[in-house]
Amino acid sequence: MTTFFDFEAEFVDSLRCIPMAVRMKLDTCGVKLKLSHWMQLTQPERMVLVNMACTTAAEAKIYRDFLQKLITEKTGNPAGELAIDTHPAWLDDSQIPDTVLEKAREFQIEISLEQWQKLPPSQRFALIKLSRPGHENLNFYPALKEFHIVDA
Repeated sequence: MTTFFDFEAEFVDSLRCIPMAVRMKLDTCGVKLKLSHWMQLTQPERMVLVNMACTTAAEAKIYRDFLQKLITEKTGNPAGELAIDTHPAWLDDSQIPDTVLEKAREFQIEISLEQWQKLPPSQRFALIKLSRPGHENLNFYPALKEFHIVDA
């Protein structure tokens, strides 16, 4: 069973936003799902996507095919495609992405490599996504607290 982050609490019950667990799967399987696509899905369909495995290459292909079929049925067209990173930053605990470091510095926080290495890939993924330039990223600081990088 997939767990959600505390910073996602305001929309988890309705799944009105795409949760990080699904966003990570989208990056893993190479699908660019728009919020408008997500909103076309029923609550049970969204939960299937939340809970469906997407870790191995075989699982990613099954997830991608299932999702594209679902979106095509709902909208008449498949979702866009993303290049699949064979070495995604969230699986690399040897260096902290610059975007994460820069975003943390906006809060006068320095993330150590040791802290980064202690995070599971799902938490590293969330921090990477929440630190992207050009987004409000209101949940970055709450995520730092939730992941015990800063005191709550």
